[in-house]
Amino acid sequence: MSQKILIVEDDIHISKIIKMNLNLVNYETTEAYDGLEALEALKRAPFDLILLDVMIPHMDGFELMEKIRPYRIPVIFLTAKNSVYDKVNGLKLGADDYIVKPFEAIELLARIETVLRRYGKEERLMTFQTIQVDLDKREVIKQGIPVELTPKEYDLLIVLLKNKNIALSREQFIEKVWGYDYYGETRTVDMHIKSLRKKLDLQDHIKTIYKMGYRLED
Repeated sequence: MSQKILIVEDDIHISKIIKMNLNLVNYETTEAYDGLEALEALKRAPFDLILLDVMIPHMDGFELMEKIRPYRIPVIFLTAKNSVYDKVNGLKLGADDYIVKPFEAIELLARIETVLRRYGKEERLMTFQTIQVDLDKREVIKQGIPVELTPKEYDLLIVLLKNKNIALSREQFIEKVWGYDYYGETRTVDMHIKSLRKKLDLQDHIKTIYKMGYRLED
């Protein structure tokens, strides 16, 4: 089950970019463009995290923060304001982090992951097509049947799942799965990808990116 994030941002263009990046890595998102709309969204559904812009209509982020505190949902402030006062004020109100626009998508994703982990809301069950992965048990099940993977095949699968729809180079796979101190050939990635495709019937889903690497897609 995907984790749900409420994006409270009045700039529609920025909101859509954030939504696109979060959806790419399997977060489920809802958008609200002002404080009142955000409150209504919170009444309708539970959320695992809120991304909250400070300068929003009807009720600014600081006011909204006061009202959403009883929900006990982690909050990351998003704002173009870069003064020490605003940062301190946001954190005093209970925000878990504070990121100043403009920011890179990879930085936002890293901060989201950190906050969710701190709250114990990190996803522990991952799914793709008919495949289920229990991160606590390191167990992979396809159509109800356990599939035996080697430790490196398992780690490679997790990297693919966490970066679904994102193309990664062979060098990136090496760093994430084998570590920075690995001195073998990148061909080992190709061998493990071939094995994953066969064991999990992912021939149509793990795409080869010419002269680069691979991408997992639906």
